[in-house]
Amino acid sequence: MNLTRVKFKDIEEIPKLKITKNFKQQFQGSSPAPFIGRFGYPQVSIGILSPQFSGDMENYASPRLWSTNNTKIDEIAANRYSLVNSKELHGINNLKGRFLEMVQEVGMGKQSEVEIILKKLPKLSLRSEREIIPYGPAADIQKARITANTKIDLKIEKVIRDIDLKSVPALTSLYQKGFEEAALSKLLSVGTLGLKKNRKLVPTRWSITATDDIIGKELICEIKEYPPGEYQAYFGGGWGNYYLLLFFPEVWSYELFETYLSSPVNPWSKQGYRYSTDYESYQGRKSYAEETAGGYYAARISILEKMKQNKRQASCLALRFITSAYNVPLGVWICREAARKSCQSIALEFSSQKLLLQYAQNFIKAKFNFDLNLLLKESRLLKIKKLQTKLTQF
Repeated sequence: MNLTRVKFKDIEEIPKLKITKNFKQQFQGSSPAPFIGRFGYPQVSIGILSPQFSGDMENYASPRLWSTNNTKIDEIAANRYSLVNSKELHGINNLKGRFLEMVQEVGMGKQSEVEIILKKLPKLSLRSEREIIPYGPAADIQKARITANTKIDLKIEKVIRDIDLKSVPALTSLYQKGFEEAALSKLLSVGTLGLKKNRKLVPTRWSITATDDIIGKELICEIKEYPPGEYQAYFGGGWGNYYLLLFFPEVWSYELFETYLSSPVNPWSKQGYRYSTDYESYQGRKSYAEETAGGYYAARISILEKMKQNKRQASCLALRFITSAYNVPLGVWICREAARKSCQSIALEFSSQKLLLQYAQNFIKAKFNFDLNLLLKESRLLKIKKLQTKLTQF
């Protein structure tokens, strides 16, 4: 079974997924988000995502809201596939142009009211990607205008106007003020953050992971100031994705395993294994997490937030289990929010590593009928713990 793409017919056959197919060439609507493509880089497509009607768009672009409301997969997917990507080609370093100004305005606000005329009738072609939240048909723009003033939060406006503020402190300051990652990645993607001379467009797919990585690295610096915690286990999740998080009383390190329970092969595994995995030591990673990709950085944020809340650092073995209920790929926000739900569970504490791992094996066997030893015996984190019995001497 090839899980790298969900077949279009499979998506259409999901009974509850009611996808809009009657798209117009000319319409007015509300836009919750921009979209910056990556194909042809550095000449990419820039676009505005919008349904062909006006209204409250929060349910179309806020993973935090989806998580709070426990919004179902079919509802999220149906809303997202109704968004038309009205687009044109643009160079990443060229931050001039009337349509680009519109795209940036959409990226800065929660939503904008737009009037669109497309060059041709948009036709739906279902697609799925690993990092991004899906959207509907795309068509080249003929005319576009914003029909009402876009409301931009004053905190965002202040950061955007500061042309001497680098993008990393800009992102982290907004994160600390409570802005969700989806809003921050939009600002980064449309070229509105950082030193004026360095600002450029960033493909949406890249901006999502870049935002998660930047925030994660800042959190790592914070939690390294805390003493090691206890042997703990957390479990939870949603949307067919579940995380068992095992904390060890050591200094920071992190390993993620992702396992498709309904497939003998993980499509992202370079070796054709049932799982994909990536790891970082106390010193951090020097290269991109190739196997678990954006999900690695998204889940890491939630784990670090929990350590910060506990005021304890730990070595974390994160185990993601993907069930057949996850039948429409929705992007890496799933990893971030499912891991957050796991961290919101009551921690189970253990007096030893042996008891923690025994519990984990028994729990996963009962929950998913899966032999966890298949992953534990391959864990770099556990192997290094055996070799370095005094990691706290850093």
